[in-house]
Amino acid sequence: MNKPAISKKDATKKPTNVSLNTQLVAQAKSLNINISSACERGLNEEVRHAIEVKWKLENKAAVESWNDWIQESGMPYDEYRQI
Repeated sequence: MNKPAISKKDATKKPTNVSLNTQLVAQAKSLNINISSACERGLNEEVRHAIEVKWKLENKAAVESWNDWIQESGMPYDEYRQI
């Protein structure tokens, strides 16, 4: 399971209006799905994903530099690795 973007202990609730597909809402209600919780889980996943993408973009040069160094030099402490 992925780490949530915001932990539940830090969360306070705020009433928010969202527009959802009416058929989807009706189906969720018929299945006793808590729509607020489902929306929150989905939004949490989207935020977590956006944070991950942002981190990768911000650190792309450093990761590529490290990968280039490994290609040229090998992994640190390779001589101590037991295969």
